[in-house]
Amino acid sequence: MYLSLLLLGSLASVFRTTLAQCPDYSSYSTKTHEPFSEGKYQLSYQRPIPACRKFNLSSVEDTIDEMRGIVKDPDLFRLFENAFPNTLDTTISWKGFADNGTTEELTFITTGDIVAMWLRDSANQLRSYKSLLTADNSTDSLASLFRGAINLQARYIINNPYCNAFQAPVESGLPPGSNGYAETDQVTPPFNTSFVFECKYELDSISAFLQLSHDYYDKTQDAEFFGKFQWINAIKTILATAEGQLFGTYADDGSVNEAPYTFQRTSSSATETLTNSGAGNPVKAGTGLVRSAFRPSDDATIYQLFIPANMQFSSYLAKSAEIMKAHDKELAIRMGDFATSVRDAIDDHGKAHHAVFGDIYAYEVDGFGSANLMDDANVPSLLSAPILDFLNASDETYQNTRKFVLSTWNPYYMHGPVINGTGGPHVGFGKAWPMSVITALLTSEDDGEIVAGLRTLISSTNRLGLIHESVDSFDAAKWTRQWFSWANGLFGQMVLGLKDRKPNILETSFQ
Repeated sequence: MYLSLLLLGSLASVFRTTLAQCPDYSSYSTKTHEPFSEGKYQLSYQRPIPACRKFNLSSVEDTIDEMRGIVKDPDLFRLFENAFPNTLDTTISWKGFADNGTTEELTFITTGDIVAMWLRDSANQLRSYKSLLTADNSTDSLASLFRGAINLQARYIINNPYCNAFQAPVESGLPPGSNGYAETDQVTPPFNTSFVFECKYELDSISAFLQLSHDYYDKTQDAEFFGKFQWINAIKTILATAEGQLFGTYADDGSVNEAPYTFQRTSSSATETLTNSGAGNPVKAGTGLVRSAFRPSDDATIYQLFIPANMQFSSYLAKSAEIMKAHDKELAIRMGDFATSVRDAIDDHGKAHHAVFGDIYAYEVDGFGSANLMDDANVPSLLSAPILDFLNASDETYQNTRKFVLSTWNPYYMHGPVINGTGGPHVGFGKAWPMSVITALLTSEDDGEIVAGLRTLISSTNRLGLIHESVDSFDAAKWTRQWFSWANGLFGQMVLGLKDRKPNILETSFQ
């Protein structure tokens, strides 16, 4: 074991030396590079040279080669070729072992242009490769990346369960990233900025850990791994955190309950902080829904009973209970019961009647009768409910909700000649997120909708050949975040899914 750790350290040193000679991808991804695709959009090639790719997997390269013969349109293939491997090429910033004398693998995955590990982003970045995941004990495998991410996320959650983004582990030797906001944020409970990059409590962050755990187990059936290190303690921490967020603002006698989490930030944007001295807007007790102070966009919730995150939490808590059965049956029962109670609470309190669309899922509720009817592009969203494994896309209430979300009745549905899709307050009006278009295609069986969505995605990259965070619905040259790895992976995941369920669409020409 000691020899293998020395070897890994030596390889890591060589790895860092090589990367030091590679271009900064933050800048590289803002420019076009030859060879351009041979279609009318002439999309840039955006992969680093092999020596500058941060993690190489033959299964991913084989998949790209296979898709070269399946995807007939040169521009669609170029976008897939750039996007699908983007997490491996650019964001596996460090991989190694915990400094505790064990075989505990760690994987530090950045979001792209921000050098920090978001629980949500990293779980979804790896989900892009789930279809290729197999059981494998080697440390240079896809399975090892998953194990390392699960172990590192467990460490993060046990220490700071209310936080959403974290610094590189000390074992990596990487310096902490700078986040000027976090240095002055007033947060209860407090955190250390050398460990935490940002501390916004988002229910979807701890739910993402459950999702990542399920994804690994679902493909490997490796239940033994989850009993080796800190996974069980992380689950106990998640349960304690979520149960602590079932409270209402007021006790039965009218007194004000003490909030276990508060957050205040000095900002000109209302979505960057919480009202009422950092506690957020009032929530009624007894709904059975778990509070969330922030959304997956990192924007503050208006009503803290955030339905998409409750969907995700219920779905993957139940699935993670299956893993726990091999280690602690009583805890597994507790997890399953909690998951069921949240699902029931969504059914009882998470719906609203819309005059045009009928019964739909609300985005947020407060338990007092108020509901926020909208959707945001970031996953978990209402649109993404089927890919959260919460329900089937044929569900009647979901179909009503889907029609609402993809209409101008959704206050954050952006439309124009360049791109039509959901946006959100994070980047403001008029900017649709390609992620929302991809989510719509992942949840659609309509060939026409899928072809139209693919055409939109291909034509709105400003020739850069990458999926951006948002795109101005009237001007493709106005976009945000040139390097947003999660969205790129989601695009690759969607195209691979079409290979299996609608291969004829991949023969479509977009010229």
